[in-house]
Amino acid sequence: MINVNRLVLDVLKPHHPNALEFACAIAEIGSDCRVQVTVLEVDEKTESLQVVVTGSRLDFERLHETIGQYGGSLHSIDEVEVSNGSQGEA
Repeated sequence: MINVNRLVLDVLKPHHPNALEFACAIAEIGSDCRVQVTVLEVDEKTESLQVVVTGSRLDFERLHETIGQYGGSLHSIDEVEVSNGSQGEA
């Protein structure tokens, strides 16, 4: 089984929720999920963010859905790290 371990995303979102609330909402997608949000640009109505999400089995569909629920739009997937979870299993 292929596991998604790290994603670097380019996200556009409105000013509300703030970066902390947005990161906390994303972190709820997994028990070991870690989220780092960097605000890259701010304009009158929106913020451009770099969102780095790490964990052992990230659910991309749930992550994408959560971004949308909080008014965000995924512009691009800029970096991906995956692993083969079946390695070493008998």
